[in-house]
Amino acid sequence: MSTIFGPIHSRRFGVSLGIDLSSSAKQCNFDCLYCELAPARPLTRQHTVTPVESILQELTDALSQHPNIDVITLTANGEPTMYPHLPELIAHLNAIKGEKELLILSNSACLNDEAVFNTLLRIDQVKLSLDAATPEIFKKIDRPAEGITIEAIIENIRRFSKRFNGKLFIEILFVRGVNDTAEEVASLNKALQTIQCTRIDIGTVDRPPAYGVQGLEFNELYALSQQFDPALPIHIVSRTHASCTPSRYSRQEILSTLDKRPLTQEDINALFDDESKNLLQTLIQEDEIAPLERSNIIFYVPVKNIHRKSPKRG
Repeated sequence: MSTIFGPIHSRRFGVSLGIDLSSSAKQCNFDCLYCELAPARPLTRQHTVTPVESILQELTDALSQHPNIDVITLTANGEPTMYPHLPELIAHLNAIKGEKELLILSNSACLNDEAVFNTLLRIDQVKLSLDAATPEIFKKIDRPAEGITIEAIIENIRRFSKRFNGKLFIEILFVRGVNDTAEEVASLNKALQTIQCTRIDIGTVDRPPAYGVQGLEFNELYALSQQFDPALPIHIVSRTHASCTPSRYSRQEILSTLDKRPLTQEDINALFDDESKNLLQTLIQEDEIAPLERSNIIFYVPVKNIHRKSPKRG
């Protein structure tokens, strides 16, 4: 089975060519409730390993056909950092990537392995999942292999964020009735304030999940976003904008809303009625509101907050 897929056009990361480091089967140290793959017992190591040489040959062939990509994305039917030859593979990829950037999508659990930790420091972009901040909810939503704790994950993400010089993204996926309580959001908020990152993406179930769980509507995600510290670079990732009914916002309400949480144009289309959108354009013309770019995503922010909302890196 081929390890290379794409290109895929991602609004968050640009045009991506993917490398699946577990193309033969699901091999993961989590068995998340929301996973789009079939349920499977969490593993602590890969049992089927694709040779580095095969990956590099397939990637070279794919790059010759698709030279105009932005990122090479390391992922897996499971957890890519479980790939035992990751340090060697990254060394080769850095040697051949040219101006393209390397991105890895990880569940964060293997950061306790210093070899993995140091290897990820050599990648341009790293996306780490953090679905919960308390042990009970972590075990319920991510269903980890024995010995993996959320306390260690948070500490390792914090430690990694202080040493990493690339673009660090944190992703939280909310599941209805599991990690969407005020108490869990408060715990996540506390943890995130100790992590230096480019952007925090919050989303929900939007593909058929492994277990019988449900996602949230856009307006519910938006309400959750309001519970995080306003200085955190929160970005709502949702395919369910259409379920939200646009509302009327006054001038002050627009300024107050964007002060608490910057919005993308997609968010604005979902939340604002036509009159409110026109009022937003007026505020932009008056230099009260301005666009702010965060790694391919444009947010609208009060001009007075530009410095406060700027990410710490990237």
